[in-house]
Amino acid sequence: MAMISNDWLPALKEEFRKPYYAKLFQFVKEEYAARVIYPPADDIFNAFHFTPLHEVKVVILGQDPYHNERQAHGLCFSVQPDQEIPPSLVNIYQELHDDLGCYIPNNGYLKKWADQGVLLLNTVLTVRAHQANSHQGKGWEQFTDAVIEAVNAQDRPIVFLLWGRPAQMKAGMLTNPNHLILKAPHPSPLSAYRGFFGCRHFSQTNEFLKAHGLSPIDWQIENI
Repeated sequence: MAMISNDWLPALKEEFRKPYYAKLFQFVKEEYAARVIYPPADDIFNAFHFTPLHEVKVVILGQDPYHNERQAHGLCFSVQPDQEIPPSLVNIYQELHDDLGCYIPNNGYLKKWADQGVLLLNTVLTVRAHQANSHQGKGWEQFTDAVIEAVNAQDRPIVFLLWGRPAQMKAGMLTNPNHLILKAPHPSPLSAYRGFFGCRHFSQTNEFLKAHGLSPIDWQIENI
């Protein structure tokens, strides 16, 4: 587990000292020793490595990592460059095309977003191979709630994109009037047609950032 070393560390250091985190750390360590776990251990905290706290402009919340081989790499909705684009991300790309005219790329690697200040945060950071939600309820949720609270406390405009009910349940934690909270159904094929398509969250995000003197996100993921 590549430890967090940037400005997330002072924001989260109290979490690392709490009993729940010691139990979580031990559980995760034992799981990696005994089973196939995703993402690779060094990628667990990539969302924090790639997007320092002071650079966060946008937060997108996922649930738990993809659980098939070579997909998950620590950013929600993103897969390794050589992997097939998952169905939810196909729908995200379709909405980007309809909203901003972005072409639909040939890969699902979203590090470009993270590098621009989009925190791609799953609420659970590890999973057993081929067993969705297998690491829920082990402590990750408490840790990522602390992450959300740290972002909420930032005294600058930040956009939270809450897609689907689990993400929207975090809305009560977002108390800072500086921030913009946008809600829509989840982009999965099961729910995208209930209002994710047509939500225009990407253009709304950029309009909000520009209105507050911040550079917009270049959402176009390029072909590889």
